[in-house]
Amino acid sequence: MAKVFIDGSYGTTGLRIRERLLDRGDIELLTLPDSLRKDKAARYDRINSADIVFLCLPDDAARETVKAVDQSGNTHTVIIDASTAHRTADGWVYGMPELDGQSFLIRDSKRIANPGCHASGFIALVKPLVQDGLIRADARLSCFSLTGYSGGGNGMIAQYENADRDSLLSAPRMYGLSQKHKHIPEMVKICGLSYAPVFCPVVADYYSGMQVTVCVTKEDINGSIDDIRAAYKEKYHCGLISYEEDDEDGFLSAVRFSGRDDMIVSAYGSDERITLVSRFDNLGKGASGAAVQNMNIVLGLNEATGLVVPDGYAACRILR
Repeated sequence: MAKVFIDGSYGTTGLRIRERLLDRGDIELLTLPDSLRKDKAARYDRINSADIVFLCLPDDAARETVKAVDQSGNTHTVIIDASTAHRTADGWVYGMPELDGQSFLIRDSKRIANPGCHASGFIALVKPLVQDGLIRADARLSCFSLTGYSGGGNGMIAQYENADRDSLLSAPRMYGLSQKHKHIPEMVKICGLSYAPVFCPVVADYYSGMQVTVCVTKEDINGSIDDIRAAYKEKYHCGLISYEEDDEDGFLSAVRFSGRDDMIVSAYGSDERITLVSRFDNLGKGASGAAVQNMNIVLGLNEATGLVVPDGYAACRILR
């Protein structure tokens, strides 16, 4: 039975991972008493005794922890890092198994960087099209991404759920105004882009759910909207990303996939103007669900084990 430890289990991502693992009989979940949460020696002891460790820490703390594990001579523990620290770092595998060949790299790796939430939606839309030559690598793209306030962690959750909160929180708020959002480097690297996209993240007054949009015109693509749809259907025929052309009477709600661990990608419009859209839960496929999916792959299990997905995902890959 695999031993699993969550380092940083009191943040939103750590808590959600814990929820998905508590009832599983195929793993042993290692814990620390509250009195030892900040005891480095106790933490490192748990990490080094675990088969798989989820790091749900700030970036600097994640780097420090990985450095300590490396220096200890521990070569057996698989680390799945949910922070931004290692997503573009050498020696780390990007934890998005739906990308071509990536699931086998994840299965065989000891260092897996869990994708960022906004980045997951952008990469799912853009990477297959760049790969197939439908979008040029030097295209000048822009991305609009709407998220629930849980994406900001416990501090933002408390802020939004405070009865005496600022009235400005009642309307969507754009952030990352400097165009230096921490997810941009992985968007560029994983998609193989020559230029960073103009990225506009927006947080709104709902708990969870994410809707990522990339708009392109016929000048941006080498093909048609049907070619894009065909590429998505071919790339996402298994795993926890799938193609779906569906709306709610002409609307798309960012909250529709709240509470789920899968993602839906779509393409709307015409050959002249196309809207690429991905929808998922920022705490699910955008964070904790993706982390558990990566753990399942490492353990040689059905990718969807312990996750909240539709029944049709029972046929997800099992890599041996």
